[in-house]
Amino acid sequence: MREAVSRRIMPTNDDNIAIASELKQLPNGDLYTGTFLGKVPHGNGQYLWSDGCMYKGEWQKGKASGKGKFSWPSGATYEGDFKEGRMDGYGTFIGADGDTYRGWWAKDMKHGFGEKLYANGDLYVGSWKWNLQEGEGRYVWGGNGNEYIGEWKKGVMCGKGVMIWGNGKRYEGDWDNGVIKGNGVFSWPDGRTCISSTSSGGGGGSWGESNLSKQDFGSGNGVGGGNGGGGILRRSSVTMNMRERNVNLPRICIWESDGEAGDITCDIVDNREAFVPRNEDDDDDDNDDDEESESSEGGDENGDFQKSSEVVETKKPGQVITKGHKNYDLVLSLQLGIRYSTQKHASVIRELRNLDFDPNEKFWTRFPPEGSKFTPPHQVLDFKWKDYCPMVFKKLRELFGIDPAEYMLAICGNDALRELSSPGKSGSNFYLTQDDRFIIKTLKKSEVKVLIRMLQSYYRHVGQYRSSLVTKFFGLHCVKMVGCQKTRFVVMGNMFYSRRVIHKRFDLKGSSYGRTTDKPGGEVDETTTFKDLDLNFVFQLRQSWFKELIRQIDIDCQFLEAENIMDYSLLIGVHFCNFSTNGEMNLSPSGKADAQDYCLCDAESPDMGQMMEEWKPPICSAANVPARAVHTTGNGSESTSTQGGYAILCLGIIDILQDYDISKRLEHAYKSLQVDPTSISAVDPKLYSKRFRDFISRIFKVDDG
Repeated sequence: MREAVSRRIMPTNDDNIAIASELKQLPNGDLYTGTFLGKVPHGNGQYLWSDGCMYKGEWQKGKASGKGKFSWPSGATYEGDFKEGRMDGYGTFIGADGDTYRGWWAKDMKHGFGEKLYANGDLYVGSWKWNLQEGEGRYVWGGNGNEYIGEWKKGVMCGKGVMIWGNGKRYEGDWDNGVIKGNGVFSWPDGRTCISSTSSGGGGGSWGESNLSKQDFGSGNGVGGGNGGGGILRRSSVTMNMRERNVNLPRICIWESDGEAGDITCDIVDNREAFVPRNEDDDDDDNDDDEESESSEGGDENGDFQKSSEVVETKKPGQVITKGHKNYDLVLSLQLGIRYSTQKHASVIRELRNLDFDPNEKFWTRFPPEGSKFTPPHQVLDFKWKDYCPMVFKKLRELFGIDPAEYMLAICGNDALRELSSPGKSGSNFYLTQDDRFIIKTLKKSEVKVLIRMLQSYYRHVGQYRSSLVTKFFGLHCVKMVGCQKTRFVVMGNMFYSRRVIHKRFDLKGSSYGRTTDKPGGEVDETTTFKDLDLNFVFQLRQSWFKELIRQIDIDCQFLEAENIMDYSLLIGVHFCNFSTNGEMNLSPSGKADAQDYCLCDAESPDMGQMMEEWKPPICSAANVPARAVHTTGNGSESTSTQGGYAILCLGIIDILQDYDISKRLEHAYKSLQVDPTSISAVDPKLYSKRFRDFISRIFKVDDG
């Protein structure tokens, strides 16, 4: 609010604290009407400057503080939070040309999570830092449908990100200073893919311009008219430095205005085709022959390359929820609610109090379709939204290192959630974010009660034991749509959120009754979850890792036993390793894996042995633990099969909200009449904990090799 800052009314030292309402005209022509504290505005009032600027709202000792609205003669407005005369907090800025920013501010600048809709139709949703895009964000070009989702730094694309062109072509990988640089994967709608590497030092292959047809990746339109607040434009474009190569790279430019609210927009300019950059270490003059050879081997007569047979698209589980899906309105409601809740509490900074854990610490908010003072308009039915213990879950997200902007972007962005089929018998629905980072699970009322009851001890446990394997909880909510029953759900971390492909997954309880997968052999794939009796591996770990893992599982089981919890599982995802000749793990970008990744690696690999010797990962929730996977026969004896080899394990303890209540006691009594009581899952928490730990000690062993 540059124009308004110089007009702040400073407080005086008058000792008169009586508050009175009056109309006062200043000698310079400004006019104030409202309440005073002594001789300065305090309370509610309206200030009109002689040049036409106006502020109406709350004052504190001569400064605009609290809720208010500021308007400029140009027609631009800001409505929201003020602090000491500045735009600070949550608010909405509407520029004179129609640009709209809705989000967080600090000292008159966009700072925190926010959405900006530009007058030219572009849209940015994500994190800001001092008026520039910084952190996780999504930018959509309105003219052509091009879209970037990923990391930003100082207003340009930088870090990991995905560019999706309007024609369906896509790049996923590394960016630097607004251009493609590093490792990544290009893909086409017809299924063709190309792995690119431009990092220094070589490795991973590089592709020249001849590998792509000129029509493959078209950039966006030139800069439109969305330049914002009417001030003088200051261009901060990113220049390309590809060692004097005359290449056509897409350039991302940032335009910043000196006008109201420091307006910003960005675009791809010059209408040039993007290409996959070459390795920067390649010498242009010396590699002409190499380029010809590379083109002839990697492409067809027209310069296109054939689809790589080494790249395997991994199957993403679940059904994408789009309009027409039976749960579309429900999912849209929970996205609206989570966005509202996260933004509402993002600026609250204080320590937790005992009252925050109170079971009655829950808040209902109504979301009418037309919107309200606190909620946005939407296209679903009228619904009510409930937050359980919001400050506690805010602190848990902070404890687990979850950035609020990333959290909202993953769950509430324009990417649809995916609905997973329930792997268990609970009947719960599971929804997975497109980045695979978060899972939303519907809960029974009894499970909600258990989580709230144990929330304080859970908070202490995960705070004290940062290596805990128990599920990470990020939020607990409820949706009540008109004419529908309440739907309660919890937001959790995905145990299998990893760049590595999960080739096999197991849900292990330590019981045997009914503990096999019910899928026919022809339907088994990488997304199938196997159970105790399907397990045909023993996992051998180095002694130090084995001790740490067993110690942490013992601690977690003691916690669950003390909370009267049973029927939990150890979820294990197995990535069978394939290592390159330099001893580094071949991590596939974007969930893609070499076909060789599906084979177990050589157990005697010297490079692997060196890596195992030097790598000391922490044991944590969804821990990535190196292990030797050894096949076992039906009677449990170990096999020396040559297929045994190194693997990376993702593991954690899930389903920790089942109390040993009357229903489980009756289930235990009934099934005990039919089968061995020790083989069923529903047993006393103390017995369950002991049986679970005994089972763990049988499937994890010390690697003496």
